[in-house]
Amino acid sequence: MDILKKLKQLGLELPTPTTPGGNYASVNIRNDIAYIAIQFPIWNNKALYQGKLGKELSTSDGYSALGICALNVLSQINAHSSINQFIGLNHLDIYFQATAEWDEGPRLADGASDLFLQVLENKGQHSRAIFGVERLPKNFSVGLTATCTMATRAREEMT
Repeated sequence: MDILKKLKQLGLELPTPTTPGGNYASVNIRNDIAYIAIQFPIWNNKALYQGKLGKELSTSDGYSALGICALNVLSQINAHSSINQFIGLNHLDIYFQATAEWDEGPRLADGASDLFLQVLENKGQHSRAIFGVERLPKNFSVGLTATCTMATRAREEMT
């Protein structure tokens, strides 16, 4: 599967990879597992979807915001390794800030899950956890971390 080709077929593109906001790596690959640092709804360096769900933003806004976060995950993988080394998505951690009354976390999280499954097909199957938090940096409504399995050189040389 050519992921970049699939994105193009779906009318999607990868945003410019974001840079870390502190002393950490955007992607850390250990053995075959890539750990992607938290991605926010930033599109080509423009912050989007800031505020609380249930107040300034709707569930639909949050769903769209997590789609952008998912594209940022793919952008980080492409920038720090190679999207062609991608084997499969493992797990997502989804963070959101919302009013006390708002309770649509699973629907919100589908914004990332649906995009990954649409683009990656069976390689996009994953487990996930959803966390409501008091506050995210820069008042972002959502954030997304991911782990995935990548082909390492040793594996590629064995095949």
